[in-house]
Amino acid sequence: MVTEADWNAAALRLLDDPYVFVATGPRRHEDWAHDVHAVMYRAVPDPRGWIRLDAEISDIGGPALPAYPFDPPAAAEMPGRLYRLEAEAAVGALAVMTEEWQAEPAPVRSRSREGREAALADARTLLGRYGPGARYWTNATAAASDPAPDFVGACLQGTRSHSFLTSAYLGGLDLFDDLGLIAVSDDEVGVFWSIGAY
Repeated sequence: MVTEADWNAAALRLLDDPYVFVATGPRRHEDWAHDVHAVMYRAVPDPRGWIRLDAEISDIGGPALPAYPFDPPAAAEMPGRLYRLEAEAAVGALAVMTEEWQAEPAPVRSRSREGREAALADARTLLGRYGPGARYWTNATAAASDPAPDFVGACLQGTRSHSFLTSAYLGGLDLFDDLGLIAVSDDEVGVFWSIGAY
């Protein structure tokens, strides 16, 4: 059982970056894409009151673009831009979100074994919140033909995806790439997104 303290600490250690979005919302619809949409638009709070990471990003968009940096497709279209992932591949996707998109080549893969295992352990803690029956999706095209791509081996720079980002130029930021992971349980949806920006 993942506790709030464990989850919050793992989120901050692994993903506390200005261009990472981490949020969980309640599962209210049979079609979970509606719930993911609500999370991206910041229309729902975390059902447990646990930490959310997106303050710097949401400040840039303000009320004019409440989903910034996202321009998510309509809920009905969202599944067409996502691919199913096995649980261990989801762990790898979260672990590589610790990378910088341009400045840091392969930090997870090139870390000491202990450092790599610590990053993977934090990713498992984060996904543990959603329980053993959770299902995972990504926008990474590597999962189109394989639900278990090696994200740690490919790293962010080797990852292509269907973008969920807006083309709006705000706050002097160009948004150029993204890697997203969605966790779906019976009660919650988790949205984890790494955003390349300069």
